[in-house]
Amino acid sequence: MTIKDLAAKTGYAVATVSRVLNNHPNVSEKARAVIMQAVEESGFQLNANAKQLKQQHATSILVVVKGTGNELFSELVEIIQSQVAETQYPLFVDYLDEESNEVRRAVQLCREKKPLGILFLGGSSRNFQTDFGKIDIPCVVVTNDMSHLGFPNLSSVAIDDREACRCAVDTLVRKGHRKIVLVGGERVISDTGRSRYEGCLESLRAHGVPFDEEKDYRAVRFSYEGGYRGTMDLIESGREFTALFAAADVMAIGAIRALRDKGLQVPEDISVAGFDGLHLGSYLVPKLSSVAQPAQQMGRRSVEILLSCIEDGAAAVHETVPFAILERGSVAPIKV
Repeated sequence: MTIKDLAAKTGYAVATVSRVLNNHPNVSEKARAVIMQAVEESGFQLNANAKQLKQQHATSILVVVKGTGNELFSELVEIIQSQVAETQYPLFVDYLDEESNEVRRAVQLCREKKPLGILFLGGSSRNFQTDFGKIDIPCVVVTNDMSHLGFPNLSSVAIDDREACRCAVDTLVRKGHRKIVLVGGERVISDTGRSRYEGCLESLRAHGVPFDEEKDYRAVRFSYEGGYRGTMDLIESGREFTALFAAADVMAIGAIRALRDKGLQVPEDISVAGFDGLHLGSYLVPKLSSVAQPAQQMGRRSVEILLSCIEDGAAAVHETVPFAILERGSVAPIKV
């Protein structure tokens, strides 16, 4: 299998395929997704040429970012870059689509870059179960708990997504909401999407709030557009609701835009809450209610753990960090 074969298989030009394989930013997400799927299906491996070999670093740290529309990951990358800049290690950041296999990508990059360690921003336990055995260097997954996998070279730093979402929906119920809809991730391919959905469902069941998965849940991408489209679909389906919980702030912001486009006001007509606690949420009108993840702490600890494993041979560590419920203007109590 060659680059020309991939071009023929996907229908894209050789130059486009080459840009995707080299992680060039000037490629559409659709083209990147199609080409990377073909790469995974065919088992294609890019042979590093002499120039690439000269550029290899045996002292580098690699960051693999799963998803290009996740604003929390952008914030985490900045924090990690700042932390690593204080060390002697070069840092490489690689972005891939949220539906791609991050572990297979890391295996490929290990051959090309030969890093000392890897930080994964986001990940699927299914992908780690099937492919992580091919990686023998220290790794840390940030924002996803991987303690149940038991790999000796795999650490993780995360909040309890399930408990956080349960608390967030508890807040909506406490304010009188009984007609609640959810916009979240694809639960089959996303550990985050599944955990957050289960936490919401746990709260709804505990309070006896009616919930129909087919009518009250929309699985979308973690992006502004995903939140917009999912919310628009809920509105146009005719489903009545007084509150919407989104599994990410970017989804919640997209949801607010969809509500406004349909002539609905937040929170007067519909209350909206998100997840991540992005700085942007405090500048919206109204300010966005959200579950705040401690990005600074997560980024700092992930780097500290990775360096400890690299430099001292420390054992894998799995840390659960605290979250906070930010009650702001986008959620209002039901008027009696």
